[in-house]
Amino acid sequence: MSTAIVTGQPVPGSSLENDLRSLGFDVRVAADAAEAERLLAAAPAGDRVALVDARFVGHPHALRLGLTDPRFPLAAVPGAVTAQSAARQELTRAVARETSAGGGTALAVDSLADRIVTALDADGCAVHRPELGSLVAAVPADPQARNEARQAVAAVDDEAVRLKSAVKSRDGFFTTFFISPYSRYLARWCARRGLTPNQVTTASLLTALIAAGCAATGTRVGFIAAGVLLIASFVLDCTDGQLARYALKYSTLGAWLDATFDRAKEYAYYAGLALGAARGGDDVWALALGAMVLQTCRHVVDFSFNEANHDATANTSPTAALSDKLDSVGWTVWVRRMIVLPIGERWALIAVLTAATTPRITFYVLLAGCAFAATYTAAGRVLRSLTRKARRTDRAAQALADLADFGPLTEAVRRVAQRSLPGLAVPAVAFLGGAAVVACCALTDFGSVLPVIGALVYVLTSALAVARPLKGALDWLVPPFFRAAEYGTVLALAGKAGVNGALPAAFGLVAAVAYHHYDTVYRIRGDAGAPPAWLVRVIGGHDGRTLLVAVLAAVLTAAQFTVALTVLAVAVALVVLAESIRFWVSAGAPAVHDEGEPA
Repeated sequence: MSTAIVTGQPVPGSSLENDLRSLGFDVRVAADAAEAERLLAAAPAGDRVALVDARFVGHPHALRLGLTDPRFPLAAVPGAVTAQSAARQELTRAVARETSAGGGTALAVDSLADRIVTALDADGCAVHRPELGSLVAAVPADPQARNEARQAVAAVDDEAVRLKSAVKSRDGFFTTFFISPYSRYLARWCARRGLTPNQVTTASLLTALIAAGCAATGTRVGFIAAGVLLIASFVLDCTDGQLARYALKYSTLGAWLDATFDRAKEYAYYAGLALGAARGGDDVWALALGAMVLQTCRHVVDFSFNEANHDATANTSPTAALSDKLDSVGWTVWVRRMIVLPIGERWALIAVLTAATTPRITFYVLLAGCAFAATYTAAGRVLRSLTRKARRTDRAAQALADLADFGPLTEAVRRVAQRSLPGLAVPAVAFLGGAAVVACCALTDFGSVLPVIGALVYVLTSALAVARPLKGALDWLVPPFFRAAEYGTVLALAGKAGVNGALPAAFGLVAAVAYHHYDTVYRIRGDAGAPPAWLVRVIGGHDGRTLLVAVLAAVLTAAQFTVALTVLAVAVALVVLAESIRFWVSAGAPAVHDEGEPA
């Protein structure tokens, strides 16, 4: 249990101790700084501890935000400071210095907790201070100030603020106006019944898988049920994040589940639609795989651009200024958010089309919409990159290199060639190499040796593209070009095989590799670095996998190629999932909590 040490003389009529107990704290009272130091030392080493001024007046949710958020080792609000086990030493050191300075006598007029926060700041410790907005957190110095603070507390509905803060500050139109108005109450209902965000996330996954199963029946009733269940899954998907924010129940495992399940749900649903179409005699596996490839490449564009500019200096451009100006006009904000087809709009579109039309029409519309969204987004980011005078850091270059996911082949060629390309030639060569291998696969008959030659050229161009640190204006395009080349090669060769099972096997392989790429993204976002080098070597990197698939297509029959793709998909999935699960459930994995753009 967490321990809260209330410092100073209790104030008659104060609800502070009850509020702290309601937040899960075991409350102890210290009359002076020396006693507070003794109680701090006696608290269990692995537990959270908090110092709270007895005169504190404020909303319970202000205390919750300041004292219970698991993402921050040190946090504070006026009159209160907390430390998790990882930061206990820093807090103990600051309290000891304060006790020594004050001689252990009765507490000074000002707040001990606030003085400790000042000392932590002086020590260079990162103390999180949550945005309280209209919530009150204060340490009144006299009865009149206390009365005014209590009136301010009574004037603001603590629960209404808590419900509002449970919703993402930035979300899509469909989510904001059609889901969040009621899903936040569902989140509160879950919190009051002791449900965790991970349980809701799992329920969302199961609902989506059932929806995929309904779509796989190939019947109109099944398609209608699939559409309804997909929306229900999305409601739960919103609810899990809102529950985490409402109850401040963030966790490492929850970060991993939330980061990966969205993609698993969407891509499983694509597979369900393809199976349902096949039952009706319509083969849309190529469309399903194309939709997955396009959607994944869209995300890689987002991730690469954001990482390239994560900590860039002089990071301004006329294009960005225009974008900010458009955001000041209310209706343009929603239009611009909708046309990029974020997850809410995209899933609503898929659900309606599934229920009302056919899988083929659903995929046609989805591909057209995602292609337009990808073009719009990429064009805007290219303009920003060309017009801004940003200086990118070594961290950004390393993140892009990790996202590139090149393997031993590219590494060996890069060392032998010892050539680097200037400026805009880097993304140009990456694009041309990828386009060459995909064209060789798409424009020749199955079994041709030309795709192998194209793959060898691709390995060479990949090595040239990453020969120097990726700090150029458009170098963030290199990872998405690599993704498009690898996935496109698998799609083209499976389509050329022309046998039953080839495209589903290719779908499985791309899904397994895409999981690895998403896993890489979220590790980098959590400042945990890329997956270990041995994992990249074992699964070959994008270059090795592309060459391997091309060679398999050249030397095997179509039926044998299908079996080989299946075996490769299972092998890659087992290796990357085992390593990913090991990492994300370990104590050292970061709790990634994303309040950014919807995906």
